Amino acid sequence: MSARRPATLILPPAPYAAALFGGWWLDHNFLPLPWDWGAATQAGGWLLVAIGLLLFTWTVLTFWRHRTTVNPYAAASALCIDGPFRFSRNPIYVGDWFILAGVSLLMKTVWPLVFAPLIWALLRYGVIRHEEAHLEARFGDAYRAYRMRVRRWL
Repeated sequence: MSARRPATLILPPAPYAAALFGGWWLDHNFLPLPWDWGAATQAGGWLLVAIGLLLFTWTVLTFWRHRTTVNPYAAASALCIDGPFRFSRNPIYVGDWFILAGVSLLMKTVWPLVFAPLIWALLRYGVIRHEEAHLEARFGDAYRAYRMRVRRWL
């Protein structure tokens, strides 16, 4: 465990971006997996993207208010437990899931969501495990108490 900085292995948005690009490529070049409910597809897609962006913005504003970083490779200077952190220990990653689902709808393909288990594993073991170790080393009992109250995802 390192209080100096998290030993994050993966840039967190990368698995989502790879799933979207790979899903688009597979849908157009290999096997289409359509996800189209007419006009509801577009409206639902934009709604999910908006929810994800709002959650991201709320989280970044919470980080700024606490004067800590959103950078997954830098040390946290404060433990955020309010704002969206009352509901999830990883609100940005939850927002990214909303964006992934929304963009999948907008692309009208299920392919990006086929990668969901891989994305989950990459985030859980390549990012979140290291962030949690860093927060525990840096904030000790305060982080352990927070972790007992708030779920990792939702």
